[in-house]
Amino acid sequence: MTHAAQVDTSAGPVGDAQESSRPPISRAMIGVGFLLVVLSYMVNAMDRQVFPPLLPAIRAEYGFSLEQGGLLATNFTLGMALAGLPAGYLLDRFRRKTVLLASIVIYSLGTMATPLATGFADMTLYRVISGFGEGMQSAAIFAAIGAFFAHRRGLAFGIIGVGYSLGVFIAPLIGVRLMNAHGTWHSPFYLFGAAGLLIAAASLFLVKAGLTERSVEKTVSTRTYEYMPASPYNRNTIALVIHSVVSGVAIYGFLGLYPTYLITSLHYSPEQAALAMSLLGFGGMTALFGGWLGDRVNQRTLLVVSLLAVSAVSVCIYTTQAGVGLQCVFAFLMGAFGLGFIYPNTNSAMQRAVRPAQIGRASGLFVTSYYGTAAFSGLFFAALVDSFGWSRAGLLQVTTLPLVGVAALAFVRTSLFNNAVR
Repeated sequence: MTHAAQVDTSAGPVGDAQESSRPPISRAMIGVGFLLVVLSYMVNAMDRQVFPPLLPAIRAEYGFSLEQGGLLATNFTLGMALAGLPAGYLLDRFRRKTVLLASIVIYSLGTMATPLATGFADMTLYRVISGFGEGMQSAAIFAAIGAFFAHRRGLAFGIIGVGYSLGVFIAPLIGVRLMNAHGTWHSPFYLFGAAGLLIAAASLFLVKAGLTERSVEKTVSTRTYEYMPASPYNRNTIALVIHSVVSGVAIYGFLGLYPTYLITSLHYSPEQAALAMSLLGFGGMTALFGGWLGDRVNQRTLLVVSLLAVSAVSVCIYTTQAGVGLQCVFAFLMGAFGLGFIYPNTNSAMQRAVRPAQIGRASGLFVTSYYGTAAFSGLFFAALVDSFGWSRAGLLQVTTLPLVGVAALAFVRTSLFNNAVR
């Protein structure tokens, strides 16, 4: 991705006049800025994924039902969905760095407020606020990095995905350890929220506008896109939205209640459940390979294979009553295909399905479609568990829904992507 350092890197949605006044950004500052972006997304993941392994303790303290717990585990995605389309609109018109910094502060404060909740209603509010900031950040990061690394978008998203997966990996381990050490589940939320505020402060000075405000047209100015639909809401994006919706419901329903399933159904200890959850995050680190592969093979085919793999792994998780070691293998595979392959490639495919000037809206569309219905995936999963038990509920939500995504992807035409060879 070093090719990006050899071109003028300063354009952005604020206009070409400001572009010409900015000095070129050095490779060192590109590296520092990109590292901070990845770290901020890692903290984003830590804020999200520290909640599920602590959910049994939270339910015990507040007396929440399984349905309430399932909703709290995933309802932050409602905030992400609410942020997606407005953030996409703003990112095509204002500075991405401003949106990025504001979003980190919002989700960090929401995370730190969670332990202050007195009941279900205000904890829901704090989780949604946190999710709103996380949705803004996701849209800002993927619009900025997707523009800067337009020729290697999948690889860049894969590296960001590694940062996210690292957060998924370490959050349960740190969260459970801090809870056991301090005798309360509160401390991880304070720690991760404070980490986000520190990264926001560092990013204010070290993430340069040359990295975040680049115009895609400057990267790909030699190409024409008349063969693509003029609207960002076209056949490809609609099919990808359907795939994104069902993937979000399946994957986030699984993520939100997986530790609860291990503890209540398989009788794992909290430490064993946290280990399995961490292996899921470790599997997500394959995003580096998944993103790289998405730049080189037919992205629709890659997504179809990944969805089928998620369905197959789900059958193993919910029907085999596996021991800790084998369950960790299944968790790793679920993380690899669900987080390492599906997430970055759905995101980059959505941006490739629109003309370059519309990637801000494509980024927001992805965030809204992926996280919108996912907000209720934990509640839906918990209702299925109450009605049918864990095994059948898992097969219905995590095995069957990805097959709907496969059907939707049949309507995608990669020949109309903006990276298609003409």
